[in-house]
Amino acid sequence: MKCLITGAGGFIGGQITRRLLEEGHQVVTYQRGKYPNLLQLEGTHLQGSIDQLGPLSDAMKGVDTVFHVAALAAISGPTDDFHNANVEGTRNIIQACRQNKVPRLVFTSSPSVVFSGRDQNGIDESEPYPDSYLADYPRTKAIAESEVLDANSSELATISIRPHLVWGPGDRHLYPRIVERAKNGKLKLVHRNGMKIDACYIDNAVDAHLCAMESLRTNPNCRGKAYFISNEEPTPPEELINQFLDCAGISPIRPSIPPSLAYAAGWIIEALYRTPFFSGEPPVTRFVVHQQATSHWFDLTAAKRDLGWNPKISTAEGLKRLKDYHSGQSSIAESISS
Repeated sequence: MKCLITGAGGFIGGQITRRLLEEGHQVVTYQRGKYPNLLQLEGTHLQGSIDQLGPLSDAMKGVDTVFHVAALAAISGPTDDFHNANVEGTRNIIQACRQNKVPRLVFTSSPSVVFSGRDQNGIDESEPYPDSYLADYPRTKAIAESEVLDANSSELATISIRPHLVWGPGDRHLYPRIVERAKNGKLKLVHRNGMKIDACYIDNAVDAHLCAMESLRTNPNCRGKAYFISNEEPTPPEELINQFLDCAGISPIRPSIPPSLAYAAGWIIEALYRTPFFSGEPPVTRFVVHQQATSHWFDLTAAKRDLGWNPKISTAEGLKRLKDYHSGQSSIAESISS
């Protein structure tokens, strides 16, 4: 089967690409930048932007399945940037699929598309999109996901995969940022009793995407639907974070900041970063605080039933693999730059 992957230079997209090659599929990757590690892999590797329909459509010629993984996933930034990357880019993906009669489209989404600021305790896919969002990333991803699912038809079968907090060897964002902030004494955790989160090991996320591809071909019941994906191991957030820190040989930290204080700090920092005196990404926002101060774990029944998927790699096994991976590197910084 011939597959095109957008955002293959990123963590999830890159691992999907590797797995597809391992399973004997023909691969075309499409990403904005040049990634030396990606160019070492077999397949056709194209550089381009999804906001340009013409080159994108040309890249899809003869493709059987598109994995649309590319997204702007920052916690802040110009609203137009999020809209152009996440909404307009996805619209181009859908149009290019139609122009080339691509039969299957797998969209990488996020549970944040249905996050309303309240606890997500065992929610399933019946959870509606909220009326408003605290950040442009989940808002634009929700629009994109909705349009992907609405595009489902007899000619183009679509599906959305919602992995939560994907981590593991090769991650250049979540794990390295946690470790670096802890090393610098800047990692602060919100304290609220009873919170649990369920993250997703990278192999389990990749498995879900490939199961989605196969299920779009064989199971009409999954078409036009979204699916939560995680490890099915709800854990207090400080426990998981301290397990990450242990992999890097860093002492555990304790949650100490009340949610109300953290939210106020997020509001103030957001206001400061809207002035000309501050630039870059703010260290905290109201959206991030809400994420840290609420539970996020999910009912995975639908993915198991419709996709034949199960989380094969436990958190304990994933942590062992993560520790082994980084023990062979001189520093976390090396991990970030690799």
